[in-house]
Amino acid sequence: MPVKQTNHVTGLLLDVPDDGRALHERLTAAIRNAILAGRLTPGDALPPSRALAEELNCSRWVVNEAYVQLVAEGHLVARQGSGTRVAPDVSTTPAVSPVARPAQAPAPVVVDLRPGAPDVAGFPAAVWSRAMQHVLLTGEGSDVFPPAEGARRLREVVSGYLARTRGMTVSPDEVVVTCGTTHAVALLAGVLARRSASRLAVEDPGWSRLGDAAAHAGLAIEPVAVDGEGLDVVRLERTGVDAVLCSPAHQFPTGAALSAGRRRSLLAWAAQSSTIVLEDDYDSEFRYDRKPIGALASLDRDNVAYLGSVSKTLHPGLRMGWMVPPARLRDPVIDALERSGAGPGVFDQLALARLIDAGDYDKHLRRARTLYRERRESVLAALYSHAVIRDAGPVEGIAAGLHLVLSLPPGHDDRDVAARLARRGVAVMPLSRYARRRLRPALVIGYGRLSPARASFAAAEIAAVLESGGAP
Repeated sequence: MPVKQTNHVTGLLLDVPDDGRALHERLTAAIRNAILAGRLTPGDALPPSRALAEELNCSRWVVNEAYVQLVAEGHLVARQGSGTRVAPDVSTTPAVSPVARPAQAPAPVVVDLRPGAPDVAGFPAAVWSRAMQHVLLTGEGSDVFPPAEGARRLREVVSGYLARTRGMTVSPDEVVVTCGTTHAVALLAGVLARRSASRLAVEDPGWSRLGDAAAHAGLAIEPVAVDGEGLDVVRLERTGVDAVLCSPAHQFPTGAALSAGRRRSLLAWAAQSSTIVLEDDYDSEFRYDRKPIGALASLDRDNVAYLGSVSKTLHPGLRMGWMVPPARLRDPVIDALERSGAGPGVFDQLALARLIDAGDYDKHLRRARTLYRERRESVLAALYSHAVIRDAGPVEGIAAGLHLVLSLPPGHDDRDVAARLARRGVAVMPLSRYARRRLRPALVIGYGRLSPARASFAAAEIAAVLESGGAP
């Protein structure tokens, strides 16, 4: 009998060599080897004897004999109504060695206070499904190969959204759809590097992933300090960089908003030196003390590249955002997109356009703002109920976004405090984790996924660690 490598009818992969033994013995050995090698795992169903016999071009008796032998060996089980399956407790030889477990597993996370992610449980799945269904049923997605800059319909909707919420008057042709802010930064950094730029200023402290993306694209990173008024523009002017990446509306992680005076100074510097400002507008939708101010790009379309996404408002897993680059960079950015072939799926783009156009996105944002405001207030009340936290001073930053910065009492190291909290099941990030320079000790607390019911527990654990001083 010739060698059989693949069973096309049943989908069962078997190696049945013609080695001189009887066929039923060779088939028995082939199935046994598949089980021992882990290609057939406990509970897997084997094909009916008739189907397998037809594929192997042999009598049904051959297959039945193989099955009977393997049942007797304990490799298979046969039950009326459920067919023949691999035994649930059969031992196999893994194809790879198991990964060594650490001597002591980390404590399970009981409360997750790490910043950076929204409450994905609040994703508007029902309206998203309706939007996707509309796209699929009405044929809006018939253009399966949209231009590199994104589906026209989404760019139209985004241009209207930016005019309404961020004070930016832009045409759909100026909008470029991206896979999120990191993707946009990488694209712009690559374009700038190819145009002889060499250095990019970033906020210190700041979100390192964006700087890493720019560095990978070929730009050297120059950290510039941030204080209570946002990016220090005087220090920025001394660096001689070719571009700067900043988050004027709500700096991460300090929570500062770029002051009006510094906004003017930053724009004046960019205009005078013909440098590019990359504006990361990552969570401007969530402002709780007052209405958000307009985007920096609304004041200067020649030198500011605006970057936005739905990572905080909907779900980071959608990997969808947009940018509005200065006119002189638009064509190079689109060329880079065409070469890379990167971009969100066309159906996702059209579903998002439908969600925004139908008003469901605004409804979702109103609900999310209410939810996150309540969570911020509950965690603040819980924290301030403990004297050791209250005496350390007020939280820093404006009332916005999904995180706050909690100063620690003198004598505490924020990395040590975070490590001790982790051993108690509370995950939180030290402020120093985001800095390239020495800062005062503080914790960056994300409350986006923290229910009010868990806020008291989290605050009590933080207070307990601080009250214990340097004890482990």
